[in-house]
Amino acid sequence: LVSASDDFTIYLWSPSTTQKPIARLLGHQKQVNHVTFSPSGTLIASSSFDNHIKLWNASTGAFLYSLRGHVGPVYMSSFSADSRLLVSASKDTTCKVWDMATGKMKEDLIGHQDEVFAVDWSPDGARVGSGGKDKTVRIWRH
Repeated sequence: LVSASDDFTIYLWSPSTTQKPIARLLGHQKQVNHVTFSPSGTLIASSSFDNHIKLWNASTGAFLYSLRGHVGPVYMSSFSADSRLLVSASKDTTCKVWDMATGKMKEDLIGHQDEVFAVDWSPDGARVGSGGKDKTVRIWRH
């Protein structure tokens, strides 16, 4: 289990073995909006108002790297079914697709006219759906 807070912290938990957190994940400079596990169970992605996404080892909570490219708060992110890609949604009106092997941006999905609040992959990984303040839902082919 992973939890995030507006005090900039993330906690990794193992409720079946202890009532105390097993790790405190530090590094974000502003509130953390969203955390998610990769389908493979090996990674955690955290999205923050500090404009960054951070990747963590899901077993130990160790920091791996930051994804930098958004120029506004990142509201959420979602892993592809094979855990190889991550897509993020931001106040900067963009979605970005990130390659987990390299930590680099693979695609910049530009088209929303305002903040993008939600994003997710189709089950087959061929498309990304996003929704935002501009009252549109966009389907992106990958």
